[in-house]
Amino acid sequence: MDSFMKTKEKLYMDQPEGFISKADKHKVCKLHKSIYGLKQASRSWNIRFDEVVKSFDFIQNMDDQCVYKKVSGSSVVFLILYVDDILIIGNDIGMLSSVKLWLTKSFSMKDLGEASYILGIKICHDRSQRIIGLS
Repeated sequence: MDSFMKTKEKLYMDQPEGFISKADKHKVCKLHKSIYGLKQASRSWNIRFDEVVKSFDFIQNMDDQCVYKKVSGSSVVFLILYVDDILIIGNDIGMLSSVKLWLTKSFSMKDLGEASYILGIKICHDRSQRIIGLS
């Protein structure tokens, strides 16, 4: 798609054929949102996610920048981002619920329930023994 260009993290596109005004034929259109499928869309999504999550007091992990942590007293929540999927892990149901509620207000998303697989890895957990593992 050579009709798109990026300048200083803003996305622009050429005017669509047939909609070009003769007086303004050298102007371009500024996109307000990324278009899904463009190579710039994933970067734009990641920048937006990062800004929004940090505004809710999450701290980005320096070793793996797709992992975010929020601590409140003895409660901790981790957000793990993989492309446009988010895995939420925590030790406090109330805090997990408030994070999920906040995320649904910030993004269009679906709660797929408790994770049993992530990236082809099975998640095993035993609540009675407070154990979580991968196989």
